[in-house]
Amino acid sequence: MDSSLLASPEFSRSIFQRIGRVCEKLKDRGFMLGGAESCTGGLVAACCTEVVGSSDWFAGSIVCYANSVKEGVLAVPHALLHTHGAVSGPVVRALASAALEVLGVDVAFALSGVAGPGGGSPEKPVGTVWIAVACRTGGEATVSAERFVFPGDRTGIRLAACAKALEMVEQALG
Repeated sequence: MDSSLLASPEFSRSIFQRIGRVCEKLKDRGFMLGGAESCTGGLVAACCTEVVGSSDWFAGSIVCYANSVKEGVLAVPHALLHTHGAVSGPVVRALASAALEVLGVDVAFALSGVAGPGGGSPEKPVGTVWIAVACRTGGEATVSAERFVFPGDRTGIRLAACAKALEMVEQALG
């Protein structure tokens, strides 16, 4: 996937069809969506807010690019970041859970990854992105997270992560 995908009508059509389905499922249930975005820098929020009337189902997304924001705004424990690193399952689970609370939403997504071109390691190569979705249905919240390694350049990786996050939200909504 490369950066030319950003302007691709096929990608735009696909992402906005997905957002349309997510929107309808959220509205049908009276749910609000929110997020915590690191490597995507608010890209998921930007896609959601392209939809007219998105304020009916989308509360917002916290761009938590720096670890200080993950800790200070979303209360991710320093020890968790130090032990696992920002690009990890435990951290995105904590981010998604915190987004539920901070934004007061029913469903929250979180992403953290290595978009490149630098910053990769053998354990976390460029393209590694962890995505989590937290849902509160009743009293208890459930959180699922998954690791992906997306190919492509920085823009392509970020777009792929955005699309996958929305897909996971749609799946979580059933």
